Amino acid sequence: MLLGFKTELKLNNQQRIALAKHCGVARHAWNWGLALTKQILDHNKTNPDSKIKFPSAIDLHKWLVALVKSENEWYYECSKSTPQQALMALLYSWKRCFNKTAGVPKFKKKGKRDSFTLEGTVKIARYNKIQVPVIGVLKTYERLPQVKPKSVTISRQADRWFISFRFEVETQECTSSTIVGVDLGVKNLATLSTGEVIAGAKSYKKYEAKLSRIQWLNRNKVIGSANWKKALLQIARLHRKIANIRKDILHKLTTLLAKNHGVVVIEDLNVSGMLANRKLAASIADMSFFEFRRQLTYKCQLYGSKLVVVDRWFPSSKTCSSCGTKKETLTLDERVFECGHCGFVIDRDLNAAINLSRIAS
Repeated sequence: MLLGFKTELKLNNQQRIALAKHCGVARHAWNWGLALTKQILDHNKTNPDSKIKFPSAIDLHKWLVALVKSENEWYYECSKSTPQQALMALLYSWKRCFNKTAGVPKFKKKGKRDSFTLEGTVKIARYNKIQVPVIGVLKTYERLPQVKPKSVTISRQADRWFISFRFEVETQECTSSTIVGVDLGVKNLATLSTGEVIAGAKSYKKYEAKLSRIQWLNRNKVIGSANWKKALLQIARLHRKIANIRKDILHKLTTLLAKNHGVVVIEDLNVSGMLANRKLAASIADMSFFEFRRQLTYKCQLYGSKLVVVDRWFPSSKTCSSCGTKKETLTLDERVFECGHCGFVIDRDLNAAINLSRIAS
């Protein structure tokens, strides 16, 4: 299977400028291609008798070379694969939009999610050095896997730069045969059928007041000024810290589950529907249920364990784990499950986790 690797780069000022230029070229190519494709779609909508064929990534790149590169010489200061990959990513976004799995692609802004992809002569020179086209040799803070990546993606978060690539790894065989049910929640991130309770990071809730105050203090900064740029950097750093705390606990939990259990059982949660509850939306988003399932899916494949996803309509919380009797109603305020048939009393989340584990067995 393919496994992704991402690490921070150790850069000097010249390399930072070169990376920023590549981000600018990728952003310009994306925005130009998006404007052109939107014009074509608008023309086809208003003129159904004389439709224009929707271009491919190769067509867009040919037009970019003929129309844009000749007028903007700074394109030649960067790798030719940068605008190519940006246009390929744009066509993939349109494909997802046409398949109704994502929304309409949006224009990119400078300083927000800056990234670009390089393809060509990519070589890991030493343990902490990687060679990429045009830019040259880049250093990292940690050791790199000794593989041969075909392409790399370089991105920026606040004032730090990261490089990522994919490589093939062999899947492992799981020696454990235990079954564990995992019930996700807002109060605690996960409750396992073994009785363990994993508290959520709740990093956004922890730093919400600080983030709100920083944004409030910088509300009247002049856009484009030096103080405005400092304020944006300060806010971006805090957002990065919040995301890193959340990712840390998710990676630790998913690795623990995939490594130590043969079968992991979770529910197919309707996250988008849960976020419609405005009272719990912030807490649900802070737990990051979708990211938990995404990480658990590929880690179970990597470590040889099996992931079982139970239908979202299965009454795991309403069913008694002792006698199997189903309750007709169970409100969110009832944190302790009390069975009216056998008198069994148990924590609500633990009861749901036990019922999930019994499905797989």
